[in-house]
Amino acid sequence: MGGLFGTDGVRGEVNQFLTAEMAFKLGKAGADYLTQDCSEAKILVGKDTRVSGDLLEAALIAGISSLGVDVLKVGVVPTPAVAYLTAQEDVVAGVMISASHNPVQDNGIKFFNQAGFKLTDQQEDEIEEIYFNQVDQLPLAAGDQVGQVTEGDHLVDSYLNHLKGTVNSDFSKLKVVVDCANGAAYQLTPQVLSDLGAEVIAINDQPSGYNINQDCGSTYPEVIKEAVIKHEADLGIAHDGDADRLIAVDEEGKLVDGDYILTICGRYLLAQGELAHNTIVVTRYSNLGLHQAIKEDDGQVEVTKNGDRYVLAKMREAGYNLGGEKSGHIIFADYNTTGDGLLTALQLIEVIVESGKSLAKLREQMTAFPQLLVNVEVENKVWEENQKIKEAIAGAEKVLGTAGRIFVRASGTESVIRVMVEGQDEEELERLANQVVEVIEGELN
Repeated sequence: MGGLFGTDGVRGEVNQFLTAEMAFKLGKAGADYLTQDCSEAKILVGKDTRVSGDLLEAALIAGISSLGVDVLKVGVVPTPAVAYLTAQEDVVAGVMISASHNPVQDNGIKFFNQAGFKLTDQQEDEIEEIYFNQVDQLPLAAGDQVGQVTEGDHLVDSYLNHLKGTVNSDFSKLKVVVDCANGAAYQLTPQVLSDLGAEVIAINDQPSGYNINQDCGSTYPEVIKEAVIKHEADLGIAHDGDADRLIAVDEEGKLVDGDYILTICGRYLLAQGELAHNTIVVTRYSNLGLHQAIKEDDGQVEVTKNGDRYVLAKMREAGYNLGGEKSGHIIFADYNTTGDGLLTALQLIEVIVESGKSLAKLREQMTAFPQLLVNVEVENKVWEENQKIKEAIAGAEKVLGTAGRIFVRASGTESVIRVMVEGQDEEELERLANQVVEVIEGELN
C-alpha cells in the first residue's frame, strides 16, 4: 500500500495526517473506483460522535458529489449499521467516518462495498493508486450534474429491527449496565435492550464531541466493572467509539473479553447444531484457553492474522458463521457482514437467558492462559528484518517451548509494536516480554 490505508481504513490525527483536503480527495478517489460501470450511483455515509466528524463528512461528501455521485447521509450511527444499511439500501457503497477506539484527536475513513463488506487490500491499493496519481485528472460534474445529498437518519430503525429479530428471548429478568463510550451507540444500545425488556443503566451516554472513548468504553474495563458492582447488575457491556466491538463484565465484576464471548457463544451454537462446520475463526492473539474450550466440545478453531477483516475473509472463504478477536470484534455472519457490538450483546444475553446460567457461570467454560500484551512506542515500525529483534524473539520462543508462545507485530493504526507473550508462568512472561521490549526500543528508537 502507499501509506494511506492501514488495517482498518485510513486513520490518523485530524488536520495533522487526516486533513479535509485528504478527505475530499478520498471521496473523489473512492467514488470513482466504487461507482465504475454505474450510470446512476449513490454512496451511504455515516459517522461517530467526534467533533471532527462534521468537518470530514463535509469534505468527503464534497469529493463524492463533485463527481456527480449522490450521497445518502445517515448521521451518527455505529459502523455495523453502515455495513448493514449499505447492503440493504439502493447504494453502491458505504463509508464510515470513525477512528473506532482511538482518542478524540484521531479520526478515520473506511469503505464498504455494495454487499456491506470492508474492502480488500487490493481494492484499497487501487483506490490509493487513483488518490495519488489520478485524482486531479478525474472529470468533474458540471453545474446541475453534481451529486445530490439526502438525509437518511431514519434508516437506522431498520437496522435496529433487524437486530431485535435475531433473538427470541425475553430479557426482562436482567439488569444490564451499558457503557456507551460517549460514542455512536449512545442511544441505540440502551434503546434496544430496553425494548427487549431489560432494565438498563446507561453510562457515558452523553457525547459532547470531545469525550468519545475518554476514560470509558471497551478500552477502560474498570469503569464498567465498578458500575456493575455498584448497581448489583447481572452483567455489564461496553462498546468502543463506533460500537463495532464489545466487551462484557459478569455479575462478579470479572472481565468477559472477546475470547470468552466467542467461547460462550461458540459452545452454545455447537450444542444447538448451529455452528457452521463446527468451527470458529480467531486471530493469533486469542488465548490458548479458547482453543482448549472449543475442542472439549469437539469443535475446531481456525487461526488467521490480526484484524477482523482477515477473520471475515477466512469465514467467507470456508462458510463459517462465527469468528472474532480478543478485543471484542465479534462477527456473527448469519446476521451482519462485520463486527457488531450491539449484535454481540444480544447474542450473548440470549445465551444467558436460554441456558438459565449467570454470565459468571458461563465464563467458567474457558480457563485463560496467562497472557501479557505490551505496546512499545517506536519511531520506526519496520522490524521484521532486524536481526537483534529476531534473535530476542527466538530466545523467548525457546524458553516458552510448546507450553506458550510469543507474537510480535506492528500496529496498523498506531506508531507501536505489539508484543504478546502467553504461557503458564506470569513472572516468566513478564521477564521475557521485558527482554524483547528492551531490544525493540533500543533498535527502533
